[in-house]
Amino acid sequence: MCKTITFAVDTKYEDRIQETFTFEQLGLDNDLPSDEMNKQIELIFKNWVCDRLTISYSIVIETPND
Repeated sequence: MCKTITFAVDTKYEDRIQETFTFEQLGLDNDLPSDEMNKQIELIFKNWVCDRLTISYSIVIETPND
């Protein structure tokens, strides 16, 4: 039996967006230490969210001119 992971997001503008993947589909190695696995899953999840919600953002840092 393949290990699976389900990503889900709720927004106030859309119904729930949910998708289930096998570890193989995501390219995850079952033998990774749990902390490394969690890092990889979080990165994949962030990319999945940005792809599904078509998020655009910017970060502006203003420095005073002295």
